[in-house]
Amino acid sequence: MEKNQEERRDQEIVYSRSVKAGKRIYYLDVRKARNEDLYLCITESKRRQGEEGEAPSFEKHKVFLYKEDFAHFTEGLQDVIAYVQDKLGTIEERPEWTPEAKDAEAEAEEEESKKKGLLGFLRK
Repeated sequence: MEKNQEERRDQEIVYSRSVKAGKRIYYLDVRKARNEDLYLCITESKRRQGEEGEAPSFEKHKVFLYKEDFAHFTEGLQDVIAYVQDKLGTIEERPEWTPEAKDAEAEAEEEESKKKGLLGFLRK
């Protein structure tokens, strides 16, 4: 990407906050459209370990949320969070991910998936 394009893209972001969640980071960026309107860009960034000798890469997914949809989105998000909390009870926060914890976490996830089966998390 050319430097001018990168600077222009960065100028569009008027407010930003990042949320670290395990191996993922969520970026919540308020951006300014050409017509001066504001909208929310939610980016999920997940670290992918590269092959041996390769640097890790990041897989990114974006969702654009426009102000006229905020109320409906918030209502829907609160509804599904309440549903999950109702079904599972207290939800523990995920500890912060560190490269040292990667191997232990992978082993624990593999063991848990063997116990429960593919859709075992739905059975309670």
